[in-house]
Amino acid sequence: MKKIASVFAKEGALATVIPGFSPRDAQTQMATAVHSAIKNKQQLIVEAGTGTGKTFAYLVPALMGSGKAIISTGTKNLQEQLFHRDLPVVKDALGSYKQTALLKGRSNYLCKHRLSQAAISNTLFEKDTLHEFTQVRRWASTTQSGDIGELKSIPENAKVIPFVTSTVDNCLGKECPDYDECYLVKARGEALEADVIVVNHHLFFADLALKDTGFGELIPEADTIIFDEAHQIADIASEYFGQQFSTRLLHDSARDIYGLFRTTLKDIEQVDKTAKKLASIATDMRSFFPEKSKKGKLKEILYDDNFVQGLSRLSTTLNSLVTVLKVHIGRDKELDNIYERLVQAKAHLKDVTDINTEGVSLWYETTPRQVVLHLTPLSIADKFNGIVTQPLRTWIFTSATLMVDNGFAHFAEHMGLQKAKTLALESPFDYHNQAMLCVPHYLPEPSNFAMKETLLRVSMELIHAAQGRCFLLFTSHAMLRDVAAALAEHIDNELLVQGTTTKQALLDSYIANKESVLLATGAFWEGVDVRGDDLLCVLIDKLPFASPDDPLLQAKIEDAQKRGKNSFMHVQLPQAVITLKQGAGRLIRDEQDKGVLVICDSRLVSKDYGKIFLSSLPPMRRTRDLSKATQFLTQLVDPKV
Repeated sequence: MKKIASVFAKEGALATVIPGFSPRDAQTQMATAVHSAIKNKQQLIVEAGTGTGKTFAYLVPALMGSGKAIISTGTKNLQEQLFHRDLPVVKDALGSYKQTALLKGRSNYLCKHRLSQAAISNTLFEKDTLHEFTQVRRWASTTQSGDIGELKSIPENAKVIPFVTSTVDNCLGKECPDYDECYLVKARGEALEADVIVVNHHLFFADLALKDTGFGELIPEADTIIFDEAHQIADIASEYFGQQFSTRLLHDSARDIYGLFRTTLKDIEQVDKTAKKLASIATDMRSFFPEKSKKGKLKEILYDDNFVQGLSRLSTTLNSLVTVLKVHIGRDKELDNIYERLVQAKAHLKDVTDINTEGVSLWYETTPRQVVLHLTPLSIADKFNGIVTQPLRTWIFTSATLMVDNGFAHFAEHMGLQKAKTLALESPFDYHNQAMLCVPHYLPEPSNFAMKETLLRVSMELIHAAQGRCFLLFTSHAMLRDVAAALAEHIDNELLVQGTTTKQALLDSYIANKESVLLATGAFWEGVDVRGDDLLCVLIDKLPFASPDDPLLQAKIEDAQKRGKNSFMHVQLPQAVITLKQGAGRLIRDEQDKGVLVICDSRLVSKDYGKIFLSSLPPMRRTRDLSKATQFLTQLVDPKV
């Protein structure tokens, strides 16, 4: 224990490589607790307030401990930051020779076989996709890692990516002619040899799901598993512990069959015809769902006789395609793979449309062309508890936002962590002097039509006082659009609105223009780190309760009620508290930051549950007087005022 603490001392190992390093008691406490958990193979939950230095607090014991460690982060951006920036610093400080590896999901790596197949059928590409494909081919001739992230000339969501990367469904594995040169296999090989592997939550739980179904696993076994941004993992785990059926898979399979029919297997005309019929029925199936992109309860549609008939046609044609494909098994590896994914799709279709299954939510989500049917478990506690207890190893869960109402009960119960130790570490920031929380007087109810005018007025006062330098965070895209349009008519500041370009491009523009204002929804409530006087004010339009129309939330509420629990206190409130803490956390990012947090929701002071929200926020000075908040901002901009 002493050795761990000495690393964080004033003249310790970290101080030798980090200019201006100063010890933080909370950071040392966390590192000591993580070290103990690793040594004793325990479960540990840590809420580490902003500024604690939690990244180094788990990296040091992970590198000093024995055995392999997996570190999972919330996003690919955080994953790369951890691997390329933080890990090298700690390794340097400790003089560690441990091997480290960065591992992403398979969709991040170029598939040479898919690339060559796409080259044959690229005449089917749209003009934009063909242009992207040309850039991919040029890059493919020089890349060493095959990481698509290297290719900056195409967007992250480029249409060409599914054509040049593999999925679990279409990967040929060891049967692939390019297996020996597979970038994914190489990346996994490096991870197998590494002592510390950095992944992201989606990859981690995708791997667990694959292991559970017997297809294999991507992430190597580890002695220690550390989740940073752990508040995200319950929802991500639910997604991967469930099942889904997508009409896109049917369209993709039909396209792949057509490619084989045109090139290497010209005698499979019957297979091609059946596949085209299936794709046509899948297109028709989309018409049963709302025209706009939406999520909804699947059970309601499953009682529609016309939909049931369409579902029957889809199922019958899918069975026919599987039958005619079976005749050709062994002739071509690509065709064998298509057969296997359609057999699995057939099973998933049956599961996600079975209204008698208990303990799950059946729901759908649509895009303009596709529909995905989901089966999602309402609770992951039992399943995840089985994972964390067998085999015995160390599990660390940390985030700045895990506690609700000053306790860990919600997170621990949700994740099935029955034996976890807990540790709460307050932020070292002086919030009382650095920040002010304002809930303005005379706010209309959040649902009142006058709310838009109120938000416009409050926003204009804050923007004027701070001379820009504001984040305006909204709980709905509709309110975001309305306020953005209204502000554009009243102020000259540059308005940077989510959805007009990429998240990073918006942040870059915001930093570049000192008088700009950023308007955003969920994507900017967390994982955004703007420091100093670039950000002086964060406005939140209302308490971030999840949409009551969300089908998964509705199912969880119904389930809680069946079990005799207060669904609001047990389901809706904890989720909203954690989201609000994340949004509020954008304001103060280091010891020098100062600013104002304004929450335009009177329920914080008028409802009993408002006390739970307030007790979960940092201990800022509080006021109901907006003029005091604007005065504070004015003094930050010009201390002479």
